[in-house]
Amino acid sequence: MNIPYTVETRPDTGLANGKLGIWLFLASEVMLFGALFSSYIILRMGSVEWPHGELNVWLGAANTVILISSSVTMVMAWASLKLNDHGKHRLYLILTFVLAAFFLVNKYFEYSGHLTRGEGPWHSTFLAIYFTLTGLHGLHIVGGMIVMGYFIGPGAKMWKTKPEQFTNRIEYTGLYWHFVDLVWIFLFPVLYLL
Repeated sequence: MNIPYTVETRPDTGLANGKLGIWLFLASEVMLFGALFSSYIILRMGSVEWPHGELNVWLGAANTVILISSSVTMVMAWASLKLNDHGKHRLYLILTFVLAAFFLVNKYFEYSGHLTRGEGPWHSTFLAIYFTLTGLHGLHIVGGMIVMGYFIGPGAKMWKTKPEQFTNRIEYTGLYWHFVDLVWIFLFPVLYLL
């Protein structure tokens, strides 16, 4: 059975097909990160000693500001499409992509600092969970950048032929991106501050 792509909301769900799909996908992502956060809590509660001060709080805070800013630019990209301004949309989407790249560059320097000191995932339970959580989060950033890159590049031509469908896809990309940012908003205090 083929489910057609619709831009209108369906009467049975109150959502368009794509929005229902992205919400179901995000629900599975919540379960994945929820399991990892639960593992972190169990490991930390069972530990006699837990390291403090091993992470660069300022770099983590800078990454938090970068990702929150990228959420704002993502909303502006979608809002520009709703206002029928593809030029501004493109500018904001490129800015979101660049902010994501800055996040990954900061993460590279943070990881390389730990690894040059011999502090890899094998060094401690804390660093094992740190590299697991932030590494998985980083892969999600890369996934979002791939989708944004597609809509900046070859996928942008859909705006000329199917503007409503293109706008919906940017909205769904934005929902994913906000989820990725929200995960970091939980990761930063849990790993860097507590």
